[in-house]
Amino acid sequence: MAEVATSGTSSATSDQLLVVIDPVARRADGESVRIARDVLRAGAAGAKVCLPDGPEEFARALARRGSRRPVVVGDDRALVRAVELLHRQRELAGCALSLVPVGGSVSLARALGVPSGAVAAARAVLDGAERRMDLLVDDSDGVVLGALRIPPLGSPSAGSARDPADGVPRPWLRTCRSLVRTLAPARPPAAPGSGPTRLRVEVDGETLVDLHQSVEAVSVVPGASGTAHVEVRPASVGVEASALSAEGRTITVSGAHFRYRADATVSGPVRTRTWEVREGAWGLTVPAR
Repeated sequence: MAEVATSGTSSATSDQLLVVIDPVARRADGESVRIARDVLRAGAAGAKVCLPDGPEEFARALARRGSRRPVVVGDDRALVRAVELLHRQRELAGCALSLVPVGGSVSLARALGVPSGAVAAARAVLDGAERRMDLLVDDSDGVVLGALRIPPLGSPSAGSARDPADGVPRPWLRTCRSLVRTLAPARPPAAPGSGPTRLRVEVDGETLVDLHQSVEAVSVVPGASGTAHVEVRPASVGVEASALSAEGRTITVSGAHFRYRADATVSGPVRTRTWEVREGAWGLTVPAR
């Protein structure tokens, strides 16, 4: 892992920053990474820049930060990884994270109030204020910063991917495709969790939906005052069924094997999982209002 410290001595009033630049961000948008690094160096004398090569070095950099305030330059996955690491080290309460969103998926960062541009985000790191937010923690010590969905939104099917030869007349290619479709066996049934499924959803010990009712989707979003908003959409038969909703601190989902999407990551399959709301458990630096 490469480490670079800025030149010059830091004053008593300057922030001591540990800038951890995720390798995915360096590959995805090196120019934005360079801009963010330059703005942070100019604004915080003595800032230390780390260039981890992978998740293990990323974790070591955070663990060895000392009294420095961690700044992650990366996408949503890098942010979630940092929060999860600090949570498992039981250091979230006394640590305010900062983020400069760079990479493919930064929608979570925007939803949390972080500016999308490298310059604006880096300036928010220097001049912003800490905002404490609730955290969903599951029974395997995983964390959810934004939204949780069961089942995860499906990715486009392989058949919808664009063929490099599309747009170019290829009569022989169309003939081959027709032949393959004719000879190919019927598509197998959808995998478990890809459609309506039977789940029990409990909120603070009260059953919101039970196993006798098939459901299309379950969503959980941290709400206000230490609670989460839970919404269950039952599978409709003929007439669309009304969504069921509740607020609570502890959410348990059980039943058939299911997968779930937490922020930018799909996990599972599992038969049961419990999430608990931790009020004000983590802090993120956002622009001062």
